[in-house]
Amino acid sequence: MSKIIKNNYTEVDYENWPEDERVELIDGQIYVMAPPSRVHQEVSMQLSVLIYNYIASKGGRCKVYSAPFDVRLKDKNNKISRVQPDISIVCDEKKLNDKGCDGAPDMIIEVASPSSLSRDYVVKVNLYQNSGVKEYWIVNPYKKSIIVFRMNQNDEYNEVDQYSFDDTIKVGIFEDLKIDFKNISM
Repeated sequence: MSKIIKNNYTEVDYENWPEDERVELIDGQIYVMAPPSRVHQEVSMQLSVLIYNYIASKGGRCKVYSAPFDVRLKDKNNKISRVQPDISIVCDEKKLNDKGCDGAPDMIIEVASPSSLSRDYVVKVNLYQNSGVKEYWIVNPYKKSIIVFRMNQNDEYNEVDQYSFDDTIKVGIFEDLKIDFKNISM
């Protein structure tokens, strides 16, 4: 189960957290993350492979990373958060370092779990929008639904689309990548 320990944690607290416990730092709060389920991992892996294969086939410069992969985000008020999205697509190599990604990935996909619903659907929507993530997908394998947030010219997620696992969805950060969710097996 994902839970908040207390408020006002810092990046130093996050970096010194015991390595055997996976956590995220969002807006001064530490969230302990539950281990992912088999279904979660199946969906996450298939999406990562599809995106990776697309980029490789196009000779693209973007990189795909699966959790645990550390992403350091700074919001509009310069508040630091550290998250480990299920899938991060980074097209600006200058953001990459030995620890992970320093700055907003171009796209993030979170595969929702029962223990992470409020964080994925509320907390992270606000965090990713305020940090400049261009495209954010929430894939819920239990409800067989996908919500896609795309940033507009005003740096807001005003384009929100909802899909099912019967749909084919265009990945907005790429010219011609479409993911057919009917082919995602669980």
